[in-house]
Amino acid sequence: MNVHRIRTEMRMGKSIYDLPLRVTFYARVSTDKDEQLNSLENQVQYYTEFIQSKPNWTYCSGYIDEGISGTSTKKRDSFNRMIADAKAGRFDFIITKEISRFSRSTLDSIQYTQELLEHDVGVFFQNDNINTLESDSEFRLVVMAGVAQDEVRKLSERLKFGFRQAIKNGHVLGNDKLWGYDKKDCVLTINETEAQAVRRIFDLYANQQLGVRRISQVLYDEGFTSRKGNEFNVLTIRHILCNPKYKGWYCANKSQTVDYRSKRKIFLDKEEWVMYPDPSIPAIVSEELWDRANALYKRRSEQARAHQSRAEFHNRYPYSGKIICEEHGTSFHRHTIKSNSGEKEVWQCKIYHARGKSACSAPQLRTTELDQIMAQIFNQLAKNKQAIVDAVVKVIQAVPDEHDYARDTQRLEAEVDDLSAKKDRLLELSIAGAITVEEFKRRNDSFNEQIKSLESQMQILQAEEEKSRCSKTRLSEIKSAVEQALSFSNGIDSSLVTTILDHIVVKKESTKENIYLDIHLKFGGMWEVAFQREKSSFLGIRLRNITPKALTKMILFPSGLSD
Repeated sequence: MNVHRIRTEMRMGKSIYDLPLRVTFYARVSTDKDEQLNSLENQVQYYTEFIQSKPNWTYCSGYIDEGISGTSTKKRDSFNRMIADAKAGRFDFIITKEISRFSRSTLDSIQYTQELLEHDVGVFFQNDNINTLESDSEFRLVVMAGVAQDEVRKLSERLKFGFRQAIKNGHVLGNDKLWGYDKKDCVLTINETEAQAVRRIFDLYANQQLGVRRISQVLYDEGFTSRKGNEFNVLTIRHILCNPKYKGWYCANKSQTVDYRSKRKIFLDKEEWVMYPDPSIPAIVSEELWDRANALYKRRSEQARAHQSRAEFHNRYPYSGKIICEEHGTSFHRHTIKSNSGEKEVWQCKIYHARGKSACSAPQLRTTELDQIMAQIFNQLAKNKQAIVDAVVKVIQAVPDEHDYARDTQRLEAEVDDLSAKKDRLLELSIAGAITVEEFKRRNDSFNEQIKSLESQMQILQAEEEKSRCSKTRLSEIKSAVEQALSFSNGIDSSLVTTILDHIVVKKESTKENIYLDIHLKFGGMWEVAFQREKSSFLGIRLRNITPKALTKMILFPSGLSD
């Protein structure tokens, strides 16, 4: 039935119960506790009987959400299905208990009731006595929905106050499954079995200065496992190392809720955390050991961030994740072995390292041996070095120089200036009250995004211009660098290995004396290698088809290998 027609008939004295409407209901409870579910059953029974008792109404099946908060409508499946059915014209009128059943958000409440009215569907909030089919309902809805939203804000404040009081009274909040502790009634006690693993983690990290992956392996070898019987996850080890509770300190204010409605959180810098010694938290390790471990953790983190990119960081070990055991299909991991002649970098199958030779027959590989094998492959590939150098020079010389970088830069700068002027006019409209604060923010954010995109384009353009200028002025230097790289006079370049090597398969027939490998290259070639360790010589090395054109493309355009 048309809303305009309904309102006309109601102005002529008819009540909502006199009109021939198809009526449904919406019921929701916020938790899944027994008393709440009982309340839900009562709601369903009441509204079913209420609608069926009106002779002019046609009953339509209701919509029910159990154990879901009213703060947001995102996870309320029945509610969202009801809105979709309303737009499809399956009923005319919805009855619900109160505004907070719809939503405690003013924005959501008004938005959905307006959407429903646009599709000729009204809503009756029974306890609040608001019928959206009445012309003055929107004003009352704004007032009542505002009260419901304020209820959520007050609840949020009460919870925060409760947390502060609990902390003040010595009750430990947070994770109920903290490794090394048992927690009951907000009181922590040490679980001695798990605490042994925690102490071992701090000892291995701070005293023996092992990495977290190596610590996980050592713990597993020593019989320490996760609660599921697996190796310790590296993230779990990091969280243990950084948690001040293990030295007997309270730690809070790690995050902050910036919007009580959406529950969106931001994580705060460590300087903003609230930390202090707490006698209600029993320490598992000493403060001195915890502080030393975290100083090392911070130093290692800063060293990792100092690298220009994650790829550059991992290029220190160009074989990481690229060596595969044919017998088990698992990867080889890097290890350092100390000997009289110094430290040696080796690679071991994960199964071999965890369970020994009886579990995996694959021998460990030395990085020096892999480098020797890759050097032989590079020399084989680059036999016609001058042809490759000439190809590089030809590509550089072919770069077009007609691109007008200055013109494009001026165009982008003009667009930025135009958007800045629009932002100024938008601010004037906001000050004059011609637009709402929400509209100002939405449009201003859009302008900022556009400006940011244009500035990024200008940076790319400047980089391209510099690259073009560099290519032409440093042609001889580039030519010399390519010639030196192809001579391998400075040993194996890890970045070249990373660029060319896809993966290495360690064959099942490999032994401690002789190694058999299938070396797969990114540009499609595959080498079969047989290497004798005692003499550091090749028993055999064979290439399966790779054309000089493909090799040149790989060297010139390593980022386009997948094309």
